[in-house]
Amino acid sequence: MAAKESNAMDYAEHERTYAGFVNLFKYGTISVVVLLVLMALFLL
Repeated sequence: MAAKESNAMDYAEHERTYAGFVNLFKYGTISVVVLLVLMALFLL
């Protein structure tokens, strides 16, 4: 049955998506910290 096949986990794709999310979160956080430091230097 086709519905049963769609429930299978694709672990390689899952790990790739998770790694992408972690990288996005990491670089997003670094970008915000850099932006805040630059704002503190130039605006205060």
